[in-house]
Amino acid sequence: MDPNELEQLVKKCLDAFYERRIRNLSTLSLKQVLKRKNPYLLRAIGLRTAAELVEYLLQLHTQASDETIFGDAFVEPLALAISRGHKSSAKGVDLEVETEKSYKAIAVKSGPNVFNSSQTARMNDEFQELYRRLRQHLQRLGKQYDPVLGCSYGRRSTQPTQQRRYRVVSGQAFWEELTEDPDFYLKIIRLMKDYPEQQRKVYLEEWAKAVN
Repeated sequence: MDPNELEQLVKKCLDAFYERRIRNLSTLSLKQVLKRKNPYLLRAIGLRTAAELVEYLLQLHTQASDETIFGDAFVEPLALAISRGHKSSAKGVDLEVETEKSYKAIAVKSGPNVFNSSQTARMNDEFQELYRRLRQHLQRLGKQYDPVLGCSYGRRSTQPTQQRRYRVVSGQAFWEELTEDPDFYLKIIRLMKDYPEQQRKVYLEEWAKAVN
């Protein structure tokens, strides 16, 4: 991809990320947030004023939602655009990339520490369901089915096991597999330039509105 096109793509993904972050704040209801929090914990940590309570609740809420929003709005669209593949219609799978020898089904996640045992079992089922749909096509072409959980950061890279029937590829290795560029994981940071700081000004204005 042309460097200018890549920079515009990163900027576009950041726009989408901040748009959803701001929407997440602007539609927030204190009553709904309080319903999901442990009142005994809130008392036990020693919050003394309504202002402290609101700030604490907002921080908890945004910390929990930012990773999900970033994965959906930034990581997945970026991975799709640079992968030379296509968006998957299969449940739980984001990208499908066909090469000369293999057919990769990729579930894209922001970070590597996302699955417990039940989620791993569900991911196995979702990869297997896609394989059943593709089996005859792949056998006719003589291509290997390669299910992958791809994570935008981290160092976890492992082969399938008996319990987890898909590869896990994280961080530098994940971006290199998509682009064949070992430095791509660094380019993402560099191409953000000062745009996050520009967006943060707008976000802090919405944060103040949400607190009020």
